[in-house]
Amino acid sequence: MIKRTGKRTLLFQNGVYMRAAAAVAGKKEGEGPLKSWFDKIFEDEYMREDSFEKAESMLQKEALQLALKKGHLSHDHLQYCFAGDLLNQCIGSSFGVRDLGVPFLGLYGACSTMALSLGIASVFVEGGAAETAAAVTSSHFCSSERQFRFPLEYGSQRTPTAQWTVTAAGAVIVSSHKAPVKVASYTAGEIVDFGVKDANNMGAAMAPAAASTLLHYFEDTGQSPSDFDCIFTGDLGAVGTSLLYELLAREGVDLSKNHRDCGLMIFERKRQDVHAGGSGCGCIGSVLSGYIFKNLEAGKLRRVLCCGTGALLSTVSTGQGESIPSVAHCVELTREENI
Repeated sequence: MIKRTGKRTLLFQNGVYMRAAAAVAGKKEGEGPLKSWFDKIFEDEYMREDSFEKAESMLQKEALQLALKKGHLSHDHLQYCFAGDLLNQCIGSSFGVRDLGVPFLGLYGACSTMALSLGIASVFVEGGAAETAAAVTSSHFCSSERQFRFPLEYGSQRTPTAQWTVTAAGAVIVSSHKAPVKVASYTAGEIVDFGVKDANNMGAAMAPAAASTLLHYFEDTGQSPSDFDCIFTGDLGAVGTSLLYELLAREGVDLSKNHRDCGLMIFERKRQDVHAGGSGCGCIGSVLSGYIFKNLEAGKLRRVLCCGTGALLSTVSTGQGESIPSVAHCVELTREENI
């Protein structure tokens, strides 16, 4: 039974479990600090396809197939697939899962899509609408650069606040059958807009949304940062992380002691020259499905929050001089005992 607590947070009381998860990544990500946590690393940015967009679809397909295999499942066991990405009309997702024959619900939360899809899939399972569902997301550096900024051939200069879109995908199989990792709650975020207009400074645009959702979670549940082994944000990078600490400090919340940002975890910034860090749906998607899930499964982490962050801009809105509205969605994950 789903129980609402406070204004925004849904508690899952029947039991929603992450039965399996898989993370796949590109060459640059495979050279970073988290390389051992990925299930598969592609050395070719095209992933044996003839375009970057098709390559991104391949990332999603590969991640989902690996997750199903690890869970000893086939696509016939899935009642629903919740997926999204950064490309127009979410073609990375629709083309990636089109051959599975599974009911598809496309989602768009920008870089927060992993937390969004996992939260909604968990609502379906907890409510009895599904026994097993998938949450999938991806991003690709080259396809995102072409859509949101400039083709790679242009050779544009990157600002110090810019982030490197992660080439990766994550897939999670959510089930009502007991497993070591449990989805305990989901907190949906509201759109927050602090008037940031620089598309090369998305960390600053997303930090207020992350602060808003985390504060709502703490207020709704009566919890504090010290109650968790770690609180992960999606892709705030160096600029956004610093701003998040400042915003929360104004409300009397110190997040600095047990917080990690996936955008700062996935690359070694100085050696790999990614400026302010990583970004993209595949950032938290792959870190959650790899590093976070595996550490929870092994019992090295017991209770975490994963707050996906997304900048809801487009080339159209940027061209019209609009600011960047952002959103953050939060899922609470716990390690179940005696399973």
